[in-house]
Amino acid sequence: MHQTLLLCISLLLAVSLFVMLGQRLRIPVPIFLVLSGLVVSWIPGVPRISIDPDLIFLIFLPPLLYEAAWYTSWKEFWRWRRIIVVLAFGLVVFTAFAVAYVSQALIPGFTMALGFLLGGIISPPDAVAASSVLKEIKVPKRVINILEGESLVNDAASLVVFRFALAAIVSGSFVWKDAATGFFSVTIFGIGVGLGVAGVFYVVHRWLPATTRINILMTFMAPYVMYLAAEELHVSGVMAVVSGGLFLSYHRHQIFNHTVRIQGAGMWATVVFALNGLVFILIGLELPVIVNGLDGYSKGEVIWYAIVITLLVIVTRMVVVMFTSIFTRIVGGVIPVAERRPGWRGPIIVGWAGMRGVVSLASALSIPLTLDTGAAFPHRNLILFITFIVILVTLVFQGLTLPYIIRKVNYADPDHLASEHEQIAAIRKKLLQVALIQLEENHSDKVITNELIANLKNRMEDDLYLQTNHLEAVVLDEEKMAEYNEVFADIVAAKRKELYQLRHRNEFDDEVIRKEEAWIDLEQEKINHSVH
Repeated sequence: MHQTLLLCISLLLAVSLFVMLGQRLRIPVPIFLVLSGLVVSWIPGVPRISIDPDLIFLIFLPPLLYEAAWYTSWKEFWRWRRIIVVLAFGLVVFTAFAVAYVSQALIPGFTMALGFLLGGIISPPDAVAASSVLKEIKVPKRVINILEGESLVNDAASLVVFRFALAAIVSGSFVWKDAATGFFSVTIFGIGVGLGVAGVFYVVHRWLPATTRINILMTFMAPYVMYLAAEELHVSGVMAVVSGGLFLSYHRHQIFNHTVRIQGAGMWATVVFALNGLVFILIGLELPVIVNGLDGYSKGEVIWYAIVITLLVIVTRMVVVMFTSIFTRIVGGVIPVAERRPGWRGPIIVGWAGMRGVVSLASALSIPLTLDTGAAFPHRNLILFITFIVILVTLVFQGLTLPYIIRKVNYADPDHLASEHEQIAAIRKKLLQVALIQLEENHSDKVITNELIANLKNRMEDDLYLQTNHLEAVVLDEEKMAEYNEVFADIVAAKRKELYQLRHRNEFDDEVIRKEEAWIDLEQEKINHSVH
């Protein structure tokens, strides 16, 4: 028990240090963590870590999927639903077919069912890796929205393909009709279970009295309840978490107050950071365990197999994405599409961002050691090695070259949206205008008789004036905006210094000091958000 606790603390400490170092070197966090884990794994004396797939599926996967669904824009998801469905389902199935046929022809003794199993494992890209790389690069939001939407549901498609291929290998029988029917049933019923559980949580949050801590705690329980309920009913737990997370996220303004949203966001950010960090460093640490299991294969053969399958996966995605772009242009005049002329620049970025990650590794590790007959599972260690190489090459090679591809493609934002600074300033200006109109129309008499309300009106008018000038500065002069942020930051720093001095004076209670410190933190967050 003490050794397990020490290992967990050591891993979390290593994740924190490697993340700081990766940020200093400007290397995307997932890539740097995998490479760091890879290097650490070969240090003499480092214990060999064997990942339990149940740990990934039951502990890591539900909250990571739920958090991704929570911050997904439903508006953008629905706007790009057609391309998302094509990539998340069509591309996954097509990739599984391609891998099945090529691996059967390439690897001696590899059956079609084993090929589908391998294809189901390595077909879904990882959203966290792509988002981490794209976060530091200026790229149109539609690209990020498509990739995030795809990653939300492609895990379900790949796990369904994996499940039926595994059942066929273990039992020795495979019926296409049953597999196709099962594919749709587990997906649709998984969505139903997720929405049903989310409905229960909605009612609890909306109508039962609860403290902030209870509400936040329940948000951590929700994804696990959705996932376990779906798995108990033998339907897609992934789709249950995704659909339930989207539903509750859409209604979060009805079921949570501002305190729950602010505190919950901070807690979730920390937990997801730790989970993602652990997952990616564990991927690197797993390599020696996988290599040690390759008895009976020559190194040259397994590396050749892995490279061919990796190239196949990369090329298949690029071909399908580009074909989808051409097909969209053809059918755009017949059916309504979000973008009739998608061109080639956006699809190239989407195609190259197909980096594999945690779901692929967890699926490979969940392959049983033996069949129903008691015989050893055929080619298990080879499948694990190929999966690891696919993850490593797509994550490191594609991840590091993606910024270069984006710069060379030079994809201008086709939606012509204003910059984030302009949008924030414009929204704040509109909200202040609405607030002043509301005050004038419904509470004008109280403005005269209540000096507190009068001060509120004056403050909002001053804010509106400042926000209008700020918007003009954003549009006309970026230097003025930067100067404004610098002065504002200096004022907040002076407030923080004074508050620190007040902390040592007996006439002020610590609890009051902490509350005022929270307000200053919010002001500081405004500065950071404006700068970044």
